[in-house]
Amino acid sequence: MYNFENFLLDNLPDAKSFHPFYEDALHAMLKAGGKRFRPKLLLGVVQSYNPLLMPNAMYAAAAIEIFHTYSLIHDDLPAMDNAPLRRGHQTLHVEYDEVTAILVGDALNTYAFELLSKAPFSDGIKIKLIQELALNGGASGMVLGQALDCYFENQPLELDKVKLLHVNKTAKLIAAALKMGAIIASDDKTAQILYDFGIKLGLLFQIQDDILDITQDDAQAGKTTNNDTSKNSFVTILGLEAAIQEADTLATELTDMMNDFDDKVYQNLSSLLTHYINRHKG
Repeated sequence: MYNFENFLLDNLPDAKSFHPFYEDALHAMLKAGGKRFRPKLLLGVVQSYNPLLMPNAMYAAAAIEIFHTYSLIHDDLPAMDNAPLRRGHQTLHVEYDEVTAILVGDALNTYAFELLSKAPFSDGIKIKLIQELALNGGASGMVLGQALDCYFENQPLELDKVKLLHVNKTAKLIAAALKMGAIIASDDKTAQILYDFGIKLGLLFQIQDDILDITQDDAQAGKTTNNDTSKNSFVTILGLEAAIQEADTLATELTDMMNDFDDKVYQNLSSLLTHYINRHKG
């Protein structure tokens, strides 16, 4: 009944002009697909507590996916990871040019908040959603994680600092998706429980990505692999075997936490979460 992909494609930013390819570039990485993990989390929470709000929640789900896509575009830039492949397609700086990739990332960042501002929620809910996305995706969240990641290339960090880096870079936006779903459903108590779960889930997600970066090729991953040798990834710091053990420990903790969810949340999210919690196990 509620098709996220259709909603997303129907709400791409409109940027028609005499530029020969700007609008195509603006839409390219969103049309390329992806896991859609963050919107699935948000929508799963809303479905659990207030299914009638699912059409409204599509705006927030699309906003967080658009924001995440901006982050990937910038992450792939020559100044950062210099990656040629994302979602099975050439990255924007390769297909077009670096200036276009930078500007498309900028545009998607701001468009995510524009779309949230149009969501059919009360002003109070919209402000909370905008604040949550900005806090977790901005200066003290994802961008901070990226800054740490880039600055400390070729400078191995202690494990606790590596975890802090990736909590910011990856985990906070995943945690925000869960919390934003609870905000839409007006369940403040659950919001914090889900956010704390999301931080652990996001950390596991990053460890898994680091493992898959070593164990998969570009075709399997749909993106550039073996590209983290200079970064503070969990594999470069711990080694592959210890990184897998770290992932296994977190997976067990998350499964136990998930089993304590109330029945509605468990029913709607357990299949998705179980898949991602165990994806490093092949």
